[in-house]
Amino acid sequence: MTLIESIQRVPIAVETARGQALAADWGACGALAEVLTGIGGCSPYLCDLLRQEKDWLAEAVTLAAPLQNLLPSDVSGDIGAELRRAKRRVAGFLAMAEVSGAYSLTQSTQALTDFADHAVSLAFQAALAPYQASGKLPEETGLFVIAMGKMGAGELNYSSDIDLVVMFDDRDMDHFEAAQRRQILVRATRAATKLLNDITEHGYVFRTDLRLRPDPSVTPICVAMSSALDYYESLGRTWERAAFIKARICAGDRRAGAEFLDQMKPFVWRRYLDFAAIEEAHALRLKIRTKTGARGAINVPGHDVKLGRGGIREIEFFTQTRQLISGGRDAELRSCQTLVALDQLAAKDWITDATKNQLQRSYRILRHTEHAIQMIRDAQTQSVPASDAGIGPVAGLLGLSVPDFLTQTGAHLNGVHAITESFFAPAPAIAPEVALDDHHEITQYWPSYAAMRSERATVLFETLRPEILSRLQKAPDPKEALIHFDNFLRGLPAGIQVFSLFAANPKLVELLTDIVVSAPALAQYLGRNSGVLDAVLSGEFFAPWPGREVLAEQLAKRLAAASDYETALDLARIWTKEWHFRIGVHLLEGITAPHEAAGHYAQLAEAVLTAVFDLVHQNFALKYGHIPESDCAILAMGSLGAGQLNSQSDLDMILIFDADATRQSNGAKPLSCRQYFSRLTQALITALTAPTAHGRLYEVDMRLRPSGRAGPVATSLAGFESYQRSEAWTWEHLALTRGRVITGAAAFRETVERLRQQILEEKADWPNILKGLRDMRARLADGKPQLGLWDLKRGSGGLQDIELVAQGMALMQNCPDGATAAQLHGAQLRQIPVTADFDGLARSYDWLSDLRLLHHLICGTDVQSEAIAEGGLARMRRIMQVGPEVDFKQVIPEHRQRCARMIDQILEQSEGQGNEC
Repeated sequence: MTLIESIQRVPIAVETARGQALAADWGACGALAEVLTGIGGCSPYLCDLLRQEKDWLAEAVTLAAPLQNLLPSDVSGDIGAELRRAKRRVAGFLAMAEVSGAYSLTQSTQALTDFADHAVSLAFQAALAPYQASGKLPEETGLFVIAMGKMGAGELNYSSDIDLVVMFDDRDMDHFEAAQRRQILVRATRAATKLLNDITEHGYVFRTDLRLRPDPSVTPICVAMSSALDYYESLGRTWERAAFIKARICAGDRRAGAEFLDQMKPFVWRRYLDFAAIEEAHALRLKIRTKTGARGAINVPGHDVKLGRGGIREIEFFTQTRQLISGGRDAELRSCQTLVALDQLAAKDWITDATKNQLQRSYRILRHTEHAIQMIRDAQTQSVPASDAGIGPVAGLLGLSVPDFLTQTGAHLNGVHAITESFFAPAPAIAPEVALDDHHEITQYWPSYAAMRSERATVLFETLRPEILSRLQKAPDPKEALIHFDNFLRGLPAGIQVFSLFAANPKLVELLTDIVVSAPALAQYLGRNSGVLDAVLSGEFFAPWPGREVLAEQLAKRLAAASDYETALDLARIWTKEWHFRIGVHLLEGITAPHEAAGHYAQLAEAVLTAVFDLVHQNFALKYGHIPESDCAILAMGSLGAGQLNSQSDLDMILIFDADATRQSNGAKPLSCRQYFSRLTQALITALTAPTAHGRLYEVDMRLRPSGRAGPVATSLAGFESYQRSEAWTWEHLALTRGRVITGAAAFRETVERLRQQILEEKADWPNILKGLRDMRARLADGKPQLGLWDLKRGSGGLQDIELVAQGMALMQNCPDGATAAQLHGAQLRQIPVTADFDGLARSYDWLSDLRLLHHLICGTDVQSEAIAEGGLARMRRIMQVGPEVDFKQVIPEHRQRCARMIDQILEQSEGQGNEC
């Protein structure tokens, strides 16, 4: 549609005679005449401009795409004059389009941005052409221009300057060549900006600002790409990260520019939620307020609708800071356009729909107001005039009376201020009557904790403290809950990030206090690993469990994107801790049942082993190469093999390889076959267990390999087969019933599994199994006695005792499933030389396993103490689905005694039947 056909409203003329004269000069009638009268009657600048370009504009308002082909395709003519004439026409047309409602804000700002892109490109082409013609520069100069700010986002305002960063690609140049190239490109950049910026008899194109380049006080106006990357990597600040959200290549070598912006992504988009960005953005807001003198109540006359309180910049700060917080984890939150970014944030539940709608409405209104202010005299200002006489033309261009303008603008400024102020500087909570503050013997040490090192952290914590204490006061034992919170607080290495996170997301305070009250061990874990809270806000924290394959693929992609091996290992630790924490929270919140959580812990460990082993092998091969025609796999043993872990489990495993023992690896540093796989295994163990800044992944136990601690850490397939068939003890065959191959090529995994089944089938000798069960049970009773009530694993009738019998049944019947309950159920169904209530034993095993899983999550590994937090005990009862009258001190021994009697019965029957079998 044409502009004339799209007119939605007309401005209100202040100087009616001047406006009517403009309409008459055009010979306009109808709605177009009303628009021209309103514009001419409000803006002296536009009145002159619309007269000067009357012939072109009169035709443009009748065309569907009037701004196409407005600029030349080359720089052969007087490009400076052509650019300025085109700018006048764009300015005149867009003013008419916007004030008449023919163009939306987005259409208007995008059209101006498109023109700026073309103008900048032509200016640099013209500036570079003489150097290319003389041979001082090649055809491909490597120079590229980055549009920043509103130009980068496609949001240029009516009288905006343009923020540009000019760079050149020096990656293939030596120091001397780069210095020479820079000298020429600096001169060309100066010429291009002069072409855009200087005011001549034809006017100007765009005021051009190059100060957003790295360290502008000391760097040249055309910066080497490598120097810029070094600067941002080492010295870049939060405001520069925010600025690069809107960065876009607008001219020059687009390939080099795109590669630069791609390398900037890790600087702009932090992998982890960055709530400290709120503090830095707030500090910048306060600096702007100091500079503009914005204090006290918002008064519309004289107010800066861009930089003042509740203004456009506040909306941009709010949006960009939210993007910086979460955009590293979610690439769908990285739009450079403010209105689009607000839509994305609302879609991902980072802000409410009400907040989004308010900010979008206010953004549009305030941007239109900003344009109207600038259209009066083409002045680069965003301040509302101080007098009614000055306000009248601004209101008139918007089609409003002065009172309506003041009411509308004030409402939007105050609405924005209320939202952004509560985000950047939340008001301190009103302290309720909290008796917990009386426990000075606990709280007196808080100011000395590492989390309170900075003044800002202390201030933030004080805003949170009343709500936290109020929630802890509601715990079954408030003082006990306070002690556990103190343990969490003491474990925090720093507070700004965590306290900012809590202040911005009150639901996390609820989650934290719930964990503190019901699971002190998990709270301590959280204090040491507070970064896992990022995962809670990712939007997928409470989604259904994805499964081992998805987890392994997800982690593998994460590791593949790491810049180096050490970074990849840290990423693995961070990722694993997040999922580990998620499993624990899902269990506490009743989203998953204990047996499901045990399976999830095991699947997580398998995914980590799969991805990390691939990473280790690839890194190992860089130095040592590969053994030709070889295979290797990890045989999971123990609880990992059974697919049931808890929050404190280590990993039992054996690495098995198959290769020609006479061959060497084909890398830069060849190793013999045995050396190769032994060192590879040790590298894997180190990758899993070495403590880095982000802790360790898992503890590893390889004592179930052939010959235990005395044997090599990696076992050949032939050696494994020979040992198991001729040297292994019966207890090792029992342990093998829980074996499960979890990594390696499919064909080799099948080979190992087939061998495992063959060995178990061969060892199904009941007298030997029976003797092994008795011997092992006696050794465990002597060497690993029960340590206390909550030591549910050791001792007569404990989990280990039941597992031992189940493994005996599985070995006798070559049961393929390593899970204890499945082995016991199988014993009930198959023909074995004893009769017993195996199903009852399996139920007791499941009950004790669930209870142990919960105890480890809630209390940690201390099984000697019988003390459990009241909140933890209540949570344990709820998850175990027992009433408050159930006393675990009584019920646990009853279960164990019943299990011990059943086990004794099985072994006593077996003793009488051993010779018959």
